[in-house]
Amino acid sequence: MNNSLLFALIFCAVVMEGIITYTKTFFVDNKPQWQMLVGIALGVLVAVAYRLDLFALAGMTPSVRGLSWLGCALTGVLLSRGSNYIFDLVKLIGELTTRFKPHDPPSAEMEEEQ
Repeated sequence: MNNSLLFALIFCAVVMEGIITYTKTFFVDNKPQWQMLVGIALGVLVAVAYRLDLFALAGMTPSVRGLSWLGCALTGVLLSRGSNYIFDLVKLIGELTTRFKPHDPPSAEMEEEQ
């Protein structure tokens, strides 16, 4: 398995876990939480309006042509969770891209020095 595929799987798993956790808290005492719904709608609106897409930031694009908006919509849902959650997710993306970035082979000059 190549590193970019592993990164994509980990990133998607983190995003899906956040969304599932979020949806579990949508109903309290069998009543929908309208504040949460408004927050989700605002988050999606802002992300779509400004083309904020964490998936694109991670170098992931949908294979289906008409789904380019999906990354923005999922980012909007994550935005509605709050800035702390987004900060942690962006930090994770940065760490994973650094960790899984392919290393350049040593240049000929460096090999000659050794």
